[in-house]
Amino acid sequence: MKGAVFTELFDYVEDAHGPEFLQETIDAADLPTKGVYATTGTYPTSEMVSLVSVLSNSSGIAVPDLLRVFGEHLFGRFTVSYPALFEGCDDAFSFLASVENVIHMEVRKLYPDAELPTFETAVHTDTHLQLIYRSRRHMGDLCEGLIKGCLAHFEEEAVITRTTLEESPDSVIQFDIEKQPK
Repeated sequence: MKGAVFTELFDYVEDAHGPEFLQETIDAADLPTKGVYATTGTYPTSEMVSLVSVLSNSSGIAVPDLLRVFGEHLFGRFTVSYPALFEGCDDAFSFLASVENVIHMEVRKLYPDAELPTFETAVHTDTHLQLIYRSRRHMGDLCEGLIKGCLAHFEEEAVITRTTLEESPDSVIQFDIEKQPK
């Protein structure tokens, strides 16, 4: 997992709970890196799992809920840090449908060693988008949060239905996103 995701998690935790809480979380997670991440570095997903587990225990917020809220926050940060990735996209469905063939291609230019999930666009109409998410990291909750963050960014209302298709060895999740009338 890229260091940028870890540093964004730290910024989120510090903003939400303060610097002391963040340091206590890092200490309690007992990380091999001691919580030192370069944004361009690559780190084991197990460190994210440890951090989120400690955060869940300390805050009383369930891990899936933490990952979804962090995913929403992370999407907002991506819009600020990587504005060029959003050029030419006027709506959430167009952006989400472009993740695999446009966004991830650009990410790989910036970070050639990035191990990204894959997204297949199975259905794309004006009101319905079906994405198939595949990842060995099993971060479907984070993905759902990113989708919610995308919808919020484009100021669109939608209902997200999530169906787990496979759990092992990869996580395969179908997201059906139905736009709601304004």
